[in-house]
Formats: sequence, structure tokens, C-alpha cells
Amino acid sequence: MPIARRAIESLRRRAWGDTGIELVVVILGVFIGLQAANWNEGRLSAQRGTAFTERLKDDLRVEAWNWEMQIGYYSQVRTSAIRAADALSGHIALTDDALLAAAYRATQYNENTRQRTTYDELTSTGEIHLIADLGLRNLAVEIYSSPIFELISDEGRMSDYRKWFRKRVPHRVQFAVAEACGDRIIATGDFAGIATALDYPCQIDLPAAELAEVANLIRNDADALPLLRLRIADAGTNISHFDAYLPDLRDALRRIAAEAP
Repeated sequence: MPIARRAIESLRRRAWGDTGIELVVVILGVFIGLQAANWNEGRLSAQRGTAFTERLKDDLRVEAWNWEMQIGYYSQVRTSAIRAADALSGHIALTDDALLAAAYRATQYNENTRQRTTYDELTSTGEIHLIADLGLRNLAVEIYSSPIFELISDEGRMSDYRKWFRKRVPHRVQFAVAEACGDRIIATGDFAGIATALDYPCQIDLPAAELAEVANLIRNDADALPLLRLRIADAGTNISHFDAYLPDLRDALRRIAAEAP
């Protein structure tokens, strides 16, 4: 009997030992599996972060061009307004068609197509943290959160001078001057083309008598010069917003643009 009892006890100890080994193996397997899953998830997140970072930089390069386009465009609007105002005040002489072209171009405003797809995707999904570069992330937040583009476009579209011009000048003349002297389409990313987006030689295809009639209308309207002066000031403010008030953003965008392959 003692021999049988000892045999049973030995089997029991061996069974518990085997169970303990199996339990350790199971726990170790779970731990390794979790670590592997975490590592794989981290690897995939890093890959997504790299891809999103490159996409965001590409989008910000478009925004860099938009920024320079606004500065260049409104500089040309202001130049035209100054030219027309100087002609009306007697400081310079302009031909009838040159005055009409300058007066028309002073009415113009620009709307850029924002490139914000990547930023909107990151923020809508709560994955903005995937952009590991904090400076890049903050730049994107500032650029895409700023209402400056929309505010300046709205100001230009609703300017008193623009309304005055469109009320006074016959629509046939407006069509002709827009066709001959209106905005040029500049390809996104074409920095060199910005300089002639609006300021370039043009010739309005209208009879001389009709040009003279409209030019004299502008010269003799008492509201024309004060409204042109207001337009000059507003265009200058628009330029300052992009150039003087937010130089850090402009510099950061320039650096992103310079990294382009």
C-alpha cells in the first residue's frame, strides 16, 4: 500500500509540473504575440506617417505657390489702381484704352484653389499625430486654419470700387476689356508666371470713339478717384497680410517649396 501511495503522489507531482510548464509556454506565447502585434502596428503607423508627411508637404508646396500668387496678384491690382488714379489726378497721361485697362484691372480679385485634402483627411480621422514633425504639423494647422484667403477674396469681390465700375461701365465694354486684359491662367506651381497674371500689354478691341466715351465717363465721375484710392489702400493691406504680418508662415512655406524634388 505505501508503495502504491508513493506512486500516485509521484504521478500527481509530475502532472502539476507539466501543467506549470504548459502555462508558462502559453503565457510566453501570448506575450510574444502581443509584442509582435504591437511591433507590426507601430511599423504600419510609421509607414502611414511617412506617406502622410510626404503628401502633406506636397500640398503645402501648392500653398506656398498660392501664398506668392496672392502677393504678386494684388501687387498688380494695386499697380493698376495707382496707374488709373495717377491718370485721373493728372500726374500721368494715359491713352483711353490704357486708362480703361488699368481701371478694369483695379477691380479684380483672386481666388486660389486650396490644396488641403491631406490635412482634412488627417484631422477628420484624428490621425494628425501621425505627422511626427511637430514644426510641419503646426505649419499645416496655421495655414489651413487661417481664413486669410477667403477674407481677402470676399473683400475684393465686394469692394465698393468694383461695384462702382460695374455699374458705370457698359456691359459690352466690360466684356471686351475682360477678354483683352483680364486674368491669365497661371499653372499651379509656376512661380515665374505670377508676374504677368494680370499686368501685361493688352489692346481692347473696340472703336476709338467708344473707348473715348467710356474713358471720359471714368475721368469725369467724381466717385472714381476716391474709390480708386480706397482700392489702393485695400490692395496694400492684402499684400501686407501675406508679406509683412505673417512673414514666419511665408518663410516656412518657402522652405517647404525649396525641398521639392
